[in-house]
Amino acid sequence: MAQFEKEIVQAVLIADNNVWNFKPLSDEGSTALLPLVNVRMLDYALIALNRSGVEEVFVYASLFLQDIRDHIKAGIAAYAAWSFKMTVHVIGGEGCRCFGDAMRDLDAKALIRGNFILLGADTVTNADLRPVLEQHKRQAKFDKGTAATLVFKECSNNVRTGNEVLIAVDRRNDRLHYHQRLRMHQKEPRYQIPLDVFLGNSCVALHHNLLDPQIAIGSPSMLSLFSDNFDFQTRDDFVRGLLINEELLDSRIYVALLPDAQYAHKVNNWLAYQLVSRDIVNRWAYPLVPDMGVYKLQQQYVFHKDNIYKSPEAQVSKVALHQNVVVQAGSRVGSGTVISDSVIGANCRIGRNCRLSNVFLLGDVTVKDNCRLEHCVVGAGATINEDCDVSAGCVLGAKSVLPAKTTLAKTLVTSAPSTQRSEEEDPIELESIGPHAFIVSDLTTGDPEDSDGEDFLPQQPLSIPKMGDLLAQLDEISFCSDLSDDDEDASRAVTPLPDDTNIFLGEVIDSLTRGFREKSNPDFLILEINSSRYAYNMSLKEVNFNVVKAVFGMQSIVEPANDNVLVAINAAFKQLGPVVSNYIKSEDAMLDCLKALEDVYEENVLVREKISQIVHYLYDKDFVSEEAIKTWYEQLDEEELAPLRQSLGKLVAWLDQSSEEDDDDEEEED
Repeated sequence: MAQFEKEIVQAVLIADNNVWNFKPLSDEGSTALLPLVNVRMLDYALIALNRSGVEEVFVYASLFLQDIRDHIKAGIAAYAAWSFKMTVHVIGGEGCRCFGDAMRDLDAKALIRGNFILLGADTVTNADLRPVLEQHKRQAKFDKGTAATLVFKECSNNVRTGNEVLIAVDRRNDRLHYHQRLRMHQKEPRYQIPLDVFLGNSCVALHHNLLDPQIAIGSPSMLSLFSDNFDFQTRDDFVRGLLINEELLDSRIYVALLPDAQYAHKVNNWLAYQLVSRDIVNRWAYPLVPDMGVYKLQQQYVFHKDNIYKSPEAQVSKVALHQNVVVQAGSRVGSGTVISDSVIGANCRIGRNCRLSNVFLLGDVTVKDNCRLEHCVVGAGATINEDCDVSAGCVLGAKSVLPAKTTLAKTLVTSAPSTQRSEEEDPIELESIGPHAFIVSDLTTGDPEDSDGEDFLPQQPLSIPKMGDLLAQLDEISFCSDLSDDDEDASRAVTPLPDDTNIFLGEVIDSLTRGFREKSNPDFLILEINSSRYAYNMSLKEVNFNVVKAVFGMQSIVEPANDNVLVAINAAFKQLGPVVSNYIKSEDAMLDCLKALEDVYEENVLVREKISQIVHYLYDKDFVSEEAIKTWYEQLDEEELAPLRQSLGKLVAWLDQSSEEDDDDEEEED
């Protein structure tokens, strides 16, 4: 009966990646547990595997092994999103020094029983890998020498992060014939590809715009190939070795490209950390976005316009948050402070009159008054004293304390004086800038993570890739390019593309405007909205919010005749009322409706002037209930939305009085 047993979908997750590139935080803890938009990178990888139907995962680690085990146990105890229907094992040992050693150890332990998904703990993806796994299985039936299927994604920007590759693929069967990792620090003026690639294959496609997110589907033979070839130290060594010795090893590699709608990126350095954080906040990795409860199955943030995610337990005025900001629970921001394009961890304290742009604060960070922070990372428990200026890719380690009036740029700081060691494992004396602040050298000879460099190039001292102005880097790439269309590519990359939510809202506005003008059947409009909902993977909450916002976004209400917005609203709801009623049914949906009206209040002056009458109209027409209005009113911020509360005050008082009169009438009848 063994042949009828269901094959368990297994995966291997490599936790020790890019240790050098994440200094000094990698000296203090596992890079797999580094928070990315307030969620550990390991959790993103586990969620991706869970979404792909994986049933058993082996997390392989050699550094901070106990910390990873504790995190997995805590996640299971807290019912983390990845813990359902998936078993997670943490294995490893101190003898593992590279990716190849981990694969050989897995082969020796004989834990993998068939085809498996291979992923790095630093990979963030919303892709469903089941179709790729099935493609690999089908290919393995035709070609018994199939060792692996490598997964790639088209690049969405021109900023080099070290993950970009050039490949040559057979267009008939997607077999890989050539693989070259592109340089990070300079753009190649030309590519040199062996002539044999074209002479031996009649139909070859070159891809030079691909990103390698370090996702692969492995056959059982993949592990044995590492065991038989001890010179395979990295994944690139494995790929290069098989391409050179295909006939000798009788093994081949195939390629799969992810669809455009799916997101995948490897977080292999601080620059990639900045890019992926930006993509998550801008909802390109949906549903891996802050307000969807990525780790815990509960909503931790309220999503506001301009991509602002604020925890209800955070004490910060929305005026201080400009755009693309995440603020976790327990954090406080002083008056006069402005924050943009940043992620604030739990229980952070930010003083008055500070300026934060492209800043990533981990938990329990203190930033005192009059500080300017830009393009930097601050570790957990760190303190930045008054009047400091930190910029240009600085990284402050956990519990480091920066003295007042310190200016830093392109500098790594740690709290302990003896964390850095030389190649002979001897401690190096670090330059001190304070009792708990020491400068760490970030220079190395060559890139320790890149074994695919060109042998004829001399080894040059390189520094850890740091955060910076992404637009400036795009301009530099465009300037250095000899290709005539590079300027067009750069400008296309700089132009922000609309996210799915805005596209969905635009389509609903178009549908309702056309339906209102042509007096269409409401059932047909509901079908159109539902098809758009499923096309852009919108949650019911988002649909409720955007349908109401779309009604008020129609041109007849934005620019009504004679500025009589009440007449325009009455005409719109008279025709489109059944559409709105189809979505606004429950108390939660009514709250979504009123929160959408809150956005419209800020955007439309005419609505702002008549907001009390508009809410009363929705109440009279049974679109919202008395309880929903009162709940919404209580949730309005007393400082930030004081004018709105004042406008609604009389209406809420009237509702309270009506409720009391109804209660009195019921008592008299009794």
